[in-house]
Amino acid sequence: MGNHVDRRSWVPTALAVFAVGWGANQFSPLLSLYRTDQGLSQSDVTAMFSVYIVGLLPALLVAGRWSDRNGRRVLMRPVLILSLVSTVVMLLGPQDPLWLFLGRFLAGVASGAAFGAGSAWVRELSVDAPPGTGARRAAIALSGGFGLGGLVAGLIGEWAPAPMLSPYVPHLVLGAVALVAAWNAADPYVPPEQSDQAPLIPASAGTRRFLLGVAPWAWLVFGCASMSFAVLADLLGGDAGLPTAYAGVMVGVTLGSGVLIQPVIRRLAQTAPPSRPPIAGLLAATVGMTAGAILVASTELPGRAFWLLPIAVLLGIGYGTLLVAGLVEVEMQAGPRDHAGLVAVFYVIAYIGMGTPYVMAELSRFGGPVPWIAAMAVICALLIPLTSRQLR
Repeated sequence: MGNHVDRRSWVPTALAVFAVGWGANQFSPLLSLYRTDQGLSQSDVTAMFSVYIVGLLPALLVAGRWSDRNGRRVLMRPVLILSLVSTVVMLLGPQDPLWLFLGRFLAGVASGAAFGAGSAWVRELSVDAPPGTGARRAAIALSGGFGLGGLVAGLIGEWAPAPMLSPYVPHLVLGAVALVAAWNAADPYVPPEQSDQAPLIPASAGTRRFLLGVAPWAWLVFGCASMSFAVLADLLGGDAGLPTAYAGVMVGVTLGSGVLIQPVIRRLAQTAPPSRPPIAGLLAATVGMTAGAILVASTELPGRAFWLLPIAVLLGIGYGTLLVAGLVEVEMQAGPRDHAGLVAVFYVIAYIGMGTPYVMAELSRFGGPVPWIAAMAVICALLIPLTSRQLR
């Protein structure tokens, strides 16, 4: 690692992570649009949403370790190109739904490669800042891209012409700007001269503290987020009258709340016992899921769609809190040579939660969605004592 980096050199790398995050989530608010305008089923659109993780999980693991051996910038250049390609493929969706599956899969591959190595890159360019600043910058870049990508796509998809094409245009512009900005960005990471084959899963991922203190709740990072903007917003969006804009706003509210809470949780992590941040996140998740189940069950409630706003805030706080709590724990548990690898393992588990909408759509065939959303709340509550005991 270089001894000194320019104070602003992290900005182009954060922009790169932000742009890939934008491309990853621009599809989310368009679920109802594809269902109504293209005649796709609920299972089809949630499968498209979730096929993203099929590309993402292996890329996260492999790319994190590869960048530990070869550097960050050399990986991120083709990743930024792939992110743009995935959006171009999505533009072909109206011709054949298979293009949407392929585009989502490619967006997953790009995201998987970018988030582990990209987060490590931002952190390494933040070495002159106070401890933990790099993790927060990486988390905010990722969450900001995710949130704004979904919000803007939802608003454009509701009101702009060509609603299945125009929502993708902003990412083409942003991705091109990020590609130029990050192409020659500083890369202070010096790969080890002895390029010994590091294991795909670093040893630090096998410790009791990680396996029992972090892994059981990590999937709720994106479990909370996707429950809010892909499950609940889709169930209630018809009540709002503008389902695509409504879904976009819920993406923005959920992930915006997640971004805003992160500095608070970062400060909490510096002063409180290690178990406090994840327990705060699990509490928010428990209350948010419980309220979501009650709201979906309350079919006669007037203005029902708008009651989702405070629930989206709660689930967003759960998402942002658990994201920072996990990255802080990873930073404490990993050594410099396996940091990107352990970040990747954490994100792999976190992103399994992106499969929540598909699982919910399938389970809802048995008794409707309410009991399954309530079951998620119970799981969140049960994880609180386990986490408290392990991270004492």
